[in-house]
Amino acid sequence: MHSPKENAEYYLSVGETKANLPAVKAIILGILAGMFIALASVTSTIASSTIQNAAVAKLVSGLVFPGGLAMVLIAGSELFTGNTLLVIPLLAGRIKVRQMLKNWVCVYIGNYIGSLIIALLVVNGGVISAFANQAAVSTINIAVGKVTMTFSAALFKGILCNFLVCIAVWMAYMAKDVTGKIVGLFFPIMFFVTSGYEHSVANMYYVTAGLLARTNPIYLAAAQTANESLNVGALTVGNMLIKNLLPVTIGNILGSVVFICLPYWFCYLRNSGKTAAAKGKK
Repeated sequence: MHSPKENAEYYLSVGETKANLPAVKAIILGILAGMFIALASVTSTIASSTIQNAAVAKLVSGLVFPGGLAMVLIAGSELFTGNTLLVIPLLAGRIKVRQMLKNWVCVYIGNYIGSLIIALLVVNGGVISAFANQAAVSTINIAVGKVTMTFSAALFKGILCNFLVCIAVWMAYMAKDVTGKIVGLFFPIMFFVTSGYEHSVANMYYVTAGLLARTNPIYLAAAQTANESLNVGALTVGNMLIKNLLPVTIGNILGSVVFICLPYWFCYLRNSGKTAAAKGKK
């Protein structure tokens, strides 16, 4: 296992590799990561859809969801929320702003395409008809809840989410074997899902699946029967982009930069360039 300092230095090379990925590869690997996170979201929704106790339902979702990040990190793909850690090699002078932003944009686009693919397959394939359409009801309810949050709530939940996601990624990088990586990432991801924080890439699936599900009369009727006050009219593409993905994405970036990137860079890497230069002179 890497020590914290070794891990910080190790991530510099990881970050350089990510920042130098050609755009096409970044998008393709982003698509895969979007699909992995979406599949974890599908399973999380289905596993908890018939549990009446809300706290238990949240816990079950939290126990299932870490498999998504495990696939991302172990199988090799590019996830926007994890790649916000590129601020570390940026601060260390190993990459440039334009490289970081290019990676973020390409990976973000890829993540959404991957999420959309899974949402289309799941909704049109009848996967969410599970348990007499209870999974469809949960899918629509989750989506409506995400687009009816206030901007500030979505922002703050986004900050908390990516604080945990990035520490999960950081701990996974510290491990040198698959088992250690899974154990390292498991608890922070379980914490964020169980607590109900907001993850931009997961929300790409959740809200898109809700938008698609509401176009199915059977799913829509089931959701409205289960909750007559459900504000299905709020479930629009505009609200997905402006009321959820925008504040959550900003929050995800802030959570990573403020609570992970700056502290670890300051404590372990701030003087590394000076130290290396001094050794070179000797």
